[in-house]
Amino acid sequence: MFLPCTREEMAELGWETLDVILVTGDAYIDSPFIGVAVIGKLLLQHGFKVGIVAQPDCRSAEDICRLGQPRLFWGITGGSIDSMVANRTASGRKRHTDDYTPGGDNTRRPDRAVIAYANLIRQHCKRTAPLVLGGIEASLRRLAHYDAWDRRVRRSILVDAKADYLLYGMAERSVVELARALAAGQSPTAIRGLCHLAQEPPAEALLLPSHQETATDHQAFAAMFRAFYDHNDPLTARPLAQQQDSRYLVHNPPQPVLTTAELDAIHELEFARDLHPCHRQDGPVRALDTIRFALTTHRGCYGECNFCAIAVHQGRTVQSRSIDSLVREATRLAAHPAFKGVIADVGGPTANMYGFECAKKLAKGACRDRRCLFPEVCPSLKPNHGPLIELLRRLRAIAKIKKIAVASGLRHDLILADRTHGLAYLREIVRHHVSGQLKIAPEHSSDAVLAAMGKPGTEALLRFRSLFNRLTREEGLEQYLTYYLIAAHPGCTQADMEELRAFCLRRLHLLPRQVQLFTPTPCTWSTLMYWTGIDPFTGEACFVEKSEAGRERQKAAITGQAQQRPSRRPPGPAAPPRRKRSS
Repeated sequence: MFLPCTREEMAELGWETLDVILVTGDAYIDSPFIGVAVIGKLLLQHGFKVGIVAQPDCRSAEDICRLGQPRLFWGITGGSIDSMVANRTASGRKRHTDDYTPGGDNTRRPDRAVIAYANLIRQHCKRTAPLVLGGIEASLRRLAHYDAWDRRVRRSILVDAKADYLLYGMAERSVVELARALAAGQSPTAIRGLCHLAQEPPAEALLLPSHQETATDHQAFAAMFRAFYDHNDPLTARPLAQQQDSRYLVHNPPQPVLTTAELDAIHELEFARDLHPCHRQDGPVRALDTIRFALTTHRGCYGECNFCAIAVHQGRTVQSRSIDSLVREATRLAAHPAFKGVIADVGGPTANMYGFECAKKLAKGACRDRRCLFPEVCPSLKPNHGPLIELLRRLRAIAKIKKIAVASGLRHDLILADRTHGLAYLREIVRHHVSGQLKIAPEHSSDAVLAAMGKPGTEALLRFRSLFNRLTREEGLEQYLTYYLIAAHPGCTQADMEELRAFCLRRLHLLPRQVQLFTPTPCTWSTLMYWTGIDPFTGEACFVEKSEAGRERQKAAITGQAQQRPSRRPPGPAAPPRRKRSS
């Protein structure tokens, strides 16, 4: 069942008005990988009438007013990707295609979509319900943040959008609590996972450096981000407050992580796994190809790479689904009339973080003085690929499933650290789950650059490569590793890229094709380094290549491609994987 997108669909359900209207920058794909679909179905399950306005035209009132006005609130998201990421390449050029838009032409999602949609609603719906921001764009811009397009520190998106509330993270619990509070006429400002504005900071809140301070003082920006990151675990976080002009942004602590049963229940909601009929005349949506017949095994990441915001958005605690739930979902996929026998992916942010977590972290919260995987795998983590082996074997036994790909990248250091099941897991992958190439992300070869990235050194990479090649030969298969690399990361010089080229040729015996330019997206340590020129972990100055020509030269050291004509726009965020689901 699709959520209604038209008045006619509301009438078919017997609904005259809606409790909640969700506005999104994506086309409406009814899938557990699409945040707006998940939030809508969850609210529906809890008794609320929900409709969706997908990719509204910002030039008129026609689209945004199509479903009337909601009784409780408008939910606004830029979509599955930050709109600036969706619209601009890493070099600042306009993207011509959009995987979440029917027909693929990038003509439907405005820049800063969350702000644009909030303005659209206020313009045409004068007496409106509260505006509630959510999704990845709002989540990662909830505090003062460096913006690559403006080349400055912007205020919280809650302030710039002139909205009422912001729900950060995956937000399933938060949105249901918000809807219930508004339905009961109660204030929602105490809900965990929620941000709001106040005239004064709460007495119990940790006061962060103000937006004005962070915009003009690099040390203040670094101190703000450190405090924010340290209070991102639900077991240890305090409320935060940050002055934004004359008011204070109040940042409540995160929601507790979902239990396995709660995560199972969300993924077992009824989804059509298809594009809503209202879009079909405009052409296919490419994203559907990668998410329609894929399985999410877990959320969260304990990798905490400095350039990645997953730990901030989904959390540092890995939450895994049960094997039984995943088998039930795979069985439903196999019965789908469009299913052709291939599960496109079984994974999450990283494929092999399923089924285990640090007992200390679960009891006391994430450590503030060390990470789970950097500079090496923490002994307290105890990686265990046994549950993942069992899951894959049970999935392969389902009738009509011919092939299961593991398309999410692997953490090769985790496989090597699992002395009990690591080798057996890799053999399962090599034997059954590689579609010609297996993705890993060493990112670089320089120890200094890897340290700035929060990534392990090359010793684990070379050990894993040797092991993968040996197992591949033993299986009599022709399979290869695909390596993902990053150019122009803070701390990386042209000489470092030349060293990386030499390493690839000498030790990997190839030049990888998957090379992306680092771009400073909000809410990452690497963006902090980019903006401040300081390594926050050492306090030392950090070289940052900011010129367009210099960044392109770094990439060309590996790709050999000629330098492109410089853009008039500043570097923008690089495109993320298409299949990741963000609520």
